[in-house]
Amino acid sequence: MVEGLEIQGRRRGTRCCESEVQPRMSQAEAEQLSSDLQILGHPIRLQILDILTRNDGQICVCDLEAALPVKQPTISHHLKLLRDAGLIDCERHGLWAYYFVKRGALEALRARVMGQLDALRS
Repeated sequence: MVEGLEIQGRRRGTRCCESEVQPRMSQAEAEQLSSDLQILGHPIRLQILDILTRNDGQICVCDLEAALPVKQPTISHHLKLLRDAGLIDCERHGLWAYYFVKRGALEALRARVMGQLDALRS
């Protein structure tokens, strides 16, 4: 090719757009948002959070099993993921575990997700 030859209306080696093409969201922010959305991205986890936020007291795992369309091992798996994410916690009373939502952590999650989604709108 001859140097300086135009390719579809532009010089070889030049960008097609003059605007800055850089993400506003850092890699760390993108990873955090992805993680936040993943923890919320399962219907059973959303139902567990719904049950726990609507009940001021602690909910026994047996009550969760009765309310949800899956068996206890699946519920335990989702409870573990929610605990690992810091959104819920539990207290043991004898053989039973009673779960509750950590409202401050849930509010922080909501603020992070909404802040990033709002930034994507503009």
